[in-house]
Amino acid sequence: MAALNIFLLVVEVLVYFGAMLALFRLRDRLGLGVFFCALGSLHFMETYLAAAYYVQLPLGISLSPGSVVLFSGKLALLLLVYIREDALVARQPIYGLMLGNLLLLALVFLLRQHHVVPAPGAPGDLSFMDQLGVLMVWSTLLLFIDCIAMILIYERLAQNLRRAPVLLLWLTLALVLTFDQIGFFGVLHLAMGVPVSAGIGGWVGKLAAAGLYAVMLAFYLARFEVRGSPDRRRLSDIFEALTYRQRYERLEVTSRRDPLTNVLHRGQLEPLGRDLVAVAKTTGRPVSLLLVDVDDFKDVNDRHGHLVGDTVLRLLAEGLTDVLRQGDYVVRYGGDEFAVFAPGVPHASALQLAAMLARRTTDAILPEGVALQTLSIGVATTPQDGETLTELLDAADKRLYAAKAAGRNRVVGASGA
Repeated sequence: MAALNIFLLVVEVLVYFGAMLALFRLRDRLGLGVFFCALGSLHFMETYLAAAYYVQLPLGISLSPGSVVLFSGKLALLLLVYIREDALVARQPIYGLMLGNLLLLALVFLLRQHHVVPAPGAPGDLSFMDQLGVLMVWSTLLLFIDCIAMILIYERLAQNLRRAPVLLLWLTLALVLTFDQIGFFGVLHLAMGVPVSAGIGGWVGKLAAAGLYAVMLAFYLARFEVRGSPDRRRLSDIFEALTYRQRYERLEVTSRRDPLTNVLHRGQLEPLGRDLVAVAKTTGRPVSLLLVDVDDFKDVNDRHGHLVGDTVLRLLAEGLTDVLRQGDYVVRYGGDEFAVFAPGVPHASALQLAAMLARRTTDAILPEGVALQTLSIGVATTPQDGETLTELLDAADKRLYAAKAAGRNRVVGASGA
């Protein structure tokens, strides 16, 4: 029986983490929101299992799959989000869980005010909802602390263990899970009488699960997430990384926009580009620049007039912004040219992004009689194509020229693709 429980726990780890890694891998197509929704949908089940569902293992150890499989996996996934995105993105699902938990408590309070009738099935147990709601709020508060501690521990350990990724990931998760087990189990023991043996068993199970997750995470990062540049973030840079996306979102709000296309004005190219390149150098994350030219756009103005040409240009600009992430930036670089900054995107992913922009343009619904529009795009990425904005612009411009010289309607990057 105990051996069967161990086997089932391993299968649960593989199924849960494998599915979540697949969703994370598809974030460019489905959006990161799909990944976060799937992660958050299991929060209630995770807390319920941690409080009420335990399985027996050898040596008298009992543990909950909610803590060992779901919570440990969630922490590993948030670490993955931090490694491949940034700290603000990693904190977003925690904010959502906290607000959802508080809303749950508020709705349970309102439900208590109803005059109820006997249920046709099993009666509802709102006292259990009270208890579970408080546990969910407490677990989310701990998760917020865990997330910040995990980032700091990962960055400190990475200074010496970056060449041993499995050990780096396991130690990071093991230290944070140990702290969390003390905090969460303490409440379970005091509020619900869960025995100490279950707390010890849960801790041992979390350490073992952290090992499995570390192996899977290291394999996934090495196999499916190729970095555009080595990660050189230092501990002193963490809080810069925690806030850099917020600073540039505020910059976008206050920047002057092009009145026709509603993307950033040409005057924003240099200050924005310099800041993004500086942040990329500080955090060790790449930034990609796409120079986009609408092929033969002059023909639209010549055949249909400038009013129709303005409408087409506005529709194409809307198509560009619809494809991009919230943290990307579009600048009107010239009459029918655009510059796209994609922070945190390595070169290979930038080429895929450029191909998506080109496909979106060919699918655009244009005014009647206007021919299909295509794009030529040159792509450059820090640090391999330069560590200054001037160097990045020069590399992207040369590749844009090569794309147009090769017949237009194509993307050219470092490989000549």
